[in-house]
Amino acid sequence: MADRASGMLIVVDVQYDFCPGGALAVPDGDAVVSVVNRLSGRFPHRVLTQDWHPAGHSSFASSHPGKSPFETTWMPYGSQVLWPDHCVQGSPGAAFHADLDVDGAELIIRKGFRPSVDSYSAFFENDRTTPTGLAGYLRDRGFGRVVLAGLATDFCIAYSALDARRLGFETVVVTDACRAIDLDGSLASAMREMVAAGVTLSVSETV
Repeated sequence: MADRASGMLIVVDVQYDFCPGGALAVPDGDAVVSVVNRLSGRFPHRVLTQDWHPAGHSSFASSHPGKSPFETTWMPYGSQVLWPDHCVQGSPGAAFHADLDVDGAELIIRKGFRPSVDSYSAFFENDRTTPTGLAGYLRDRGFGRVVLAGLATDFCIAYSALDARRLGFETVVVTDACRAIDLDGSLASAMREMVAAGVTLSVSETV
């Protein structure tokens, strides 16, 4: 158990479509790669998540005639931002960034593969009830602490952090190892929510 005291590093969606030049580029998104790699050298246990949509996914604006990317629509599970087509299964944009250290990862969680529901969190689909299985995996292996890095701060990172707290995990977000989309003030809102939920915001030098 001693080697698990630092917790599980969860590296979220460091994929080409979220990096500059990608279909849903996060500003400065590729800057997280070097920071994440440094963190990876300090965490013996790591999980990666990978956005993995089928073509025609319901979260794509192209699946809703008359709608444009970044508009919202109503899904059975609630409000949904409509995105450009991105991270389509098997496409170059869905691949992990080539410079990302993936060799030491113990698990890859693919999310967003159900056609009718989007998935930001590493723990649940956007219906907030369908689990990815990550919580059970962490508990079975004896981890009570998770450390989050990757893309994007205000969506997949924040949703994962809030779910981790809701599930009872000690949760740290490494802010300099993340970048945000910041859609209509979403970053400030996400930061407030995370702090209110008991998420620790840290930087890579001190985590």
